Formats: sequence, C-alpha cells, structure tokens
Amino acid sequence: MALSGIEIFKLLPKTNCKKCGFPTCLAFAMKLAQGGVEISACPDVSEEAKKNLGEASAPAIRTFSLGAGDNAVKMGGEGVLFRHDKKFYNPCALALNIKDSLSGDEIAAKASEVNSSEMDRVGQKLRIDAISIEYASNDPAKYEAAVKLAAEKAPGAALILNCGDPAAAGAAAKVVAGRKPLLYCATEANADAMAAIAKENGLPLAIKADGLEALSALSEKVQKLGVENIVLDSGAKSAKEILENNTQIRRSALKKKFKPLGYPIINFASRGDSMLETSIAAVAIAKYASIVVMNHIEQWKNLALFTLRQNIYTDPQVPMQVKQNIYEISGPSADSPLMITTNFSLTYFIVSGEIENSKVPSWLAVMDCEGLSVLTAWAAGKFIASKIAAFIQESGVGDKVSKKELIIPGQVAILSGALEDKLEGWKITVGPREANALPTYLKSR
Repeated sequence: MALSGIEIFKLLPKTNCKKCGFPTCLAFAMKLAQGGVEISACPDVSEEAKKNLGEASAPAIRTFSLGAGDNAVKMGGEGVLFRHDKKFYNPCALALNIKDSLSGDEIAAKASEVNSSEMDRVGQKLRIDAISIEYASNDPAKYEAAVKLAAEKAPGAALILNCGDPAAAGAAAKVVAGRKPLLYCATEANADAMAAIAKENGLPLAIKADGLEALSALSEKVQKLGVENIVLDSGAKSAKEILENNTQIRRSALKKKFKPLGYPIINFASRGDSMLETSIAAVAIAKYASIVVMNHIEQWKNLALFTLRQNIYTDPQVPMQVKQNIYEISGPSADSPLMITTNFSLTYFIVSGEIENSKVPSWLAVMDCEGLSVLTAWAAGKFIASKIAAFIQESGVGDKVSKKELIIPGQVAILSGALEDKLEGWKITVGPREANALPTYLKSR
C-alpha cells in the first residue's frame, strides 16, 4: 500500500534544509505521497528510509524509455486520469508498421519516410517516433535482414520487434540490442522464452492477452521471470475496445494501485483505410496509449495526430509561450515595418508565418504576456498601452528602425490613441484584425 504524507514525513530527516526545493520536510512528504517528486530529491534521507519509501516514491505506472539516445521516447509515469487534474507528461510514441515480407527497396523507402517525418509546429519538433518490423515472412533470416535495413535507414527511430517467434526475435534482438527495441510480444504460450530474450538483452517486453484478467495474470508471470519494463496489449482493436480497456487499465493502476496493470499500453490502430486508421489512432492517443502503431504515415495524417497529441500533452494551466524578443523576419533593414504581438506560441507562429509568406522583410516585437493571446492579454491588463510602451522603449528597437512606426493588431485598435501618448515621437498604425490578412497588407504598404 502507498504511504500517506504523514507516514512519509516520519521517515524523513525533519531538518527542513530546503535542499529538495521545498520549504519543509512536511511539504516534501506531501508531494512525494502525490507522486509529484522522487525520494532521490532528498539528499539526506537514510538508506533504510529509501527502502521503506520505495513504494510511495515509485510511480503507479512504471516509467522507462523506448529506444536509446536523443530520440528515445519516455513512457509511463502518468499520475492522473484527466489532464485538467494535473497534466499528462509523456506523449505517446507513434510508430509505422513495416512487414518483413516487403522487398528491400520497399522497406528502405518506408523506413526513410519515418526518418524524414519531422515537422515543426509552434516551435516543437514533432515526428514519427518508432518503426515496428512485423514478422510476416516466417523466415528468420529475412526478418533479421529487414530489421537491420529498417534500423539503418531510420537511425533516429526507436524499434519494435513485432515477432512472436522466440528464435527469430532472439536473433534480431542481438543485432539491434544497442537501440533498446521493444520486444513484441509475449503470450501465455511463449512467455518463458520471450522473457529470457528480454532479460538477456536488457529490453522492454510487450505482453498480450485477451481481456484484462488474463493480461494481469501474464503480467505477474513475466515479472516473476525477471522482466521489469513491460508494455501491455489487451488485444483491443476497435475504438470501443481501446477506450474501454485502456481506461480500465489506467483506473486500475492509479485508483486501485493494482501493480500488474501499472505499465504503459500499446495499441495497434492498423487499418487498410487510412482515414479510419487515423480515427482509431486518435482514440488511442486521447485515451492513455503510450505507443500507437499504424500502417500509414501520410503528412496530412501526421499533422492531425501530432496536433492532437501536442494539445493533450501540454499543461492546460500553463499556455505555450515563446521568448520575449524583437524577431527579425526575412532579413529586415532600418526601413522595414515593425509589428507587435503577444508571446502565445500559436499567435507568434501564425503571425510570423504570414509575415514570411508576404516576402516583406519585417521586425516583429513579441511581448511577454504570460502566454496569452492578444485579446485575452488585453482583457487581462497585460497588453495595454503603458506596458507596450515600456517594452518598446526598453527593447531598443527604436535604434534599429529609421521610421518610428509601430503596427498593432487590429483587434486592439482601441489602444492606438493611448499608445501615441505613451510613445512620444512614434506613429501608431492599426494593422489587420486577422493574421491571414498580413501578406496583402504588407505588400500594399
């Protein structure tokens, strides 16, 4: 059973040294009981206390990484059922399934597609994270060759060895053991052999059973065989099954502290119809999957799923922000126009993107408004004349432009008069209300 905050407090040094980042040992104990911090944050805790506090400090859902290196994907470790309660921390990995029965050129092309899938959205680099190599040929030599080729063509992607044949899986695992692939999957029939491969190579192991009762039993069995890092597959295929099973697994782990189901989840959204596959994948992303495997990764699909995943795995209480600064777009000169907006990430990237589309070199002043959009910041008293004037004066942008003219968003045209009073010697011009009108506006100046 997990310990309460008071029970944890009794095992701490009680020195209130603040080395852990909390003002008192009691505050630290309460946070530890909630799963918001690890016991290692206390440098003075005794080894005996560490042992006793192991259960309290361990996350309800085990945390480990899929893959190795800079592109490894951390999974598990979630502490809430709903993101508005706190937030979700570790975005699920999206994976492309490739059958080893394809030709070498086809495998190479699909793996290269994964390798070039990265795109930039509101300042974050988003990509397909992993490749699942499916054992469809029933030929161990062909499977090993396919794994080698996929690993070579997508050096940054995590790997999933989608092979239930222990002999073929074991041979392939040795080839790419350094990439820390996920071994998929152990069933009741092959659990002993697959667990031995996972343990020998230090790999995470996915287990599969039909139904949560059978999955729980298999999880306990694999744990006893010495495998610590486990991924769960309940056999769910339809959106209804994914929603029901994933929710029950998450609830069991978080609410009931049921350890056999306290692991990340893998779902196979694979469908022949790409639109249907996208819909199934979206359900899995929204409802607790740590890995979602698909057959297709067209750019339109990637953008939709990346956007969904990005929105779900951001802190709903902390808006996404960019740094306050004067940004140069397309190499502006002293005669280039100067515009201003807030530091809400989506606002900045939409505005800067439209300015780039206009091909008009410009200055863009981005003001820190705690990540709020223009109208919200204005309503909250953070994007007002006095603060804008102070920012412009302190930024030194007046020394970079020959014509002291500041273009403000049309949505806050009401600020123009007050700004001219506050910014002596500056002309305040009201720009378009919507960012998509910027290219036409800038070209017409």
